[in-house]
Amino acid sequence: MSEILIVDDDTMLLASLRGLLTRAGYAVVAVPSPAEAIDYVRAQRPDLVLMDMNFTRGTSGIEGITLLKQVKIFRPEVPVILMTAWGSIDLAVEGMRAGAFDFITKPWDNAVLLERISTALSLHRASDADGVFDRGAISGTSASIESILSAAARVAPTDAPVLITGESGTGKALLAETIHRNSRRAGRPFVKVKLGGMPPAMFESEMFGHVRGAFSGALTDRKGSFELADGGTLFLDEIDTLEAVSQMKLMRVLQEQSFEPLGSNRSRRLDVRVVCATSADLGAMVADRRFREDLFYRINLVTLHVPSLRERRSDIPAIVRAFARAYARNTPGAELAAFTDEAMAYLATLPFPGNIRELRNIVERAILMSGHRMISDDDLRAAAANVSPQAAPDTLEGLERRKIAEALSMAGGNVSRAAASLGISRGALYRRMEKYGLS
Repeated sequence: MSEILIVDDDTMLLASLRGLLTRAGYAVVAVPSPAEAIDYVRAQRPDLVLMDMNFTRGTSGIEGITLLKQVKIFRPEVPVILMTAWGSIDLAVEGMRAGAFDFITKPWDNAVLLERISTALSLHRASDADGVFDRGAISGTSASIESILSAAARVAPTDAPVLITGESGTGKALLAETIHRNSRRAGRPFVKVKLGGMPPAMFESEMFGHVRGAFSGALTDRKGSFELADGGTLFLDEIDTLEAVSQMKLMRVLQEQSFEPLGSNRSRRLDVRVVCATSADLGAMVADRRFREDLFYRINLVTLHVPSLRERRSDIPAIVRAFARAYARNTPGAELAAFTDEAMAYLATLPFPGNIRELRNIVERAILMSGHRMISDDDLRAAAANVSPQAAPDTLEGLERRKIAEALSMAGGNVSRAAASLGISRGALYRRMEKYGLS
């Protein structure tokens, strides 16, 4: 039975929390002051600490931050969840910097609190899976990829939010799917949302859905990505591209575990695990105030960094063979291609700015264009020389250009309809068309 230490000077709140957590099957120790909390953690090791940030009439949170630092000195391995008011989110963020595991705002939903506690305990109890982790399509045995998979095996059974970082084309989406497949949510939906290029005006409708009549053209109710992922995992790719307003809306939904479809005043509960990915340096974006610090801490209870292909060149043969098998399986009449030693040696010399995505492009092009069952280094050189520049990491401008081109194509060249689908004015669309040379 896990033991939880609660620290709060509100005796009614202590009694309420004691009852809630006892009914949930936890052993509970409740103390009203920082001094008693420190005496306890010096002598005993609780499995989790749930603590308030203020213990006097003041609201500075200095006592709470001090207590947190003291707890981490005596029990650095014990997760701490902070309790604070929504208006004191900045204080909670300061606590996260000081080593807190998570924070929850008052007044909270009991189900949300129990879920956060369960996640913290599960993550800190988790150990490597013994041969039962399904790595799926992730190939390679290099130390860097094995380290990532070992961490993913520990994280997957929990509901902890995960932030996956790495260069474009390294396989961040594949790792997210692998985490989902090994989670308790495996039988439920895995919903992928690519945030890059999504106009801010469309964010709310795409993520939370809308009801009929919410805006011009909303003829029927539409489920958003959160609702489609109910019970499963929502993968938010390119999280760094979110505008400030969208960041705020996402933060509130993740914090409150509920949302309202656009045009509705009825709140809906969430049961979704969120996994995010980025190729940007979110820490630097937080420092530059381009990304909300509270959202940063909310989405990265666990961070997994996927290495570039340049950092795991020893995995190239295994990855190439996997691509060849997939090509033969998915292409009618195609034979399974093999590769000479010289071909593999050539691939090991390439810089691969586009990482695994670029490698796959080269391999499939060589198989298709050469017509050979045994692929040589010359076949690969010819394929590599013709690889599309898109194999290189996408830029935000490249994503925007592609999104606009797709909208114009879908609208049959009608600028007004394309602008409406993108959620921008005709004038704004014309300016972007001129910028990107689109007509």
